[in-house]
Amino acid sequence: MEFTAPQSPAGLRTTPSWLLNQAATYAGRLISEGFAAHDLRGYHYRLLASLAEDGPASQADLGRRCGIDRSDVVAAINDLAGRGLVVRAPDPADRRRNVISSTEAGADVARRMGETVDHVQDDLLAPLSTTERAQLTRLLTRLLEHHSRH
Repeated sequence: MEFTAPQSPAGLRTTPSWLLNQAATYAGRLISEGFAAHDLRGYHYRLLASLAEDGPASQADLGRRCGIDRSDVVAAINDLAGRGLVVRAPDPADRRRNVISSTEAGADVARRMGETVDHVQDDLLAPLSTTERAQLTRLLTRLLEHHSRH
């Protein structure tokens, strides 16, 4: 995919907020296209990756872990369950709620989607050296940590 930056005033093109927004737009497009190759979306990956990394969870806990709104979690889990990628089972500690677990197929899809994420990073960050990539990641992490506290 080729990206052409919009022709904006020079004063805008040199501001970090504009540059971050343009890079995020491009990154979002790349990741969406990558996930579409799996016939899934970002919510699906976040849920599957969380289950792979942290194990089974209630729908509510899974939504909190992934930062996904409750109603969106239900729809995404319904979709994943319909594809055989997750299963719902009554929580033995509280029969009123369900515990969501990944199936073997779901774990495999999470792994393949993770590979897609890695390929997208390589494409997105192609002009940067390994050191520059690590520096960019540290700086962006610092910005997000600072602003998430406010």
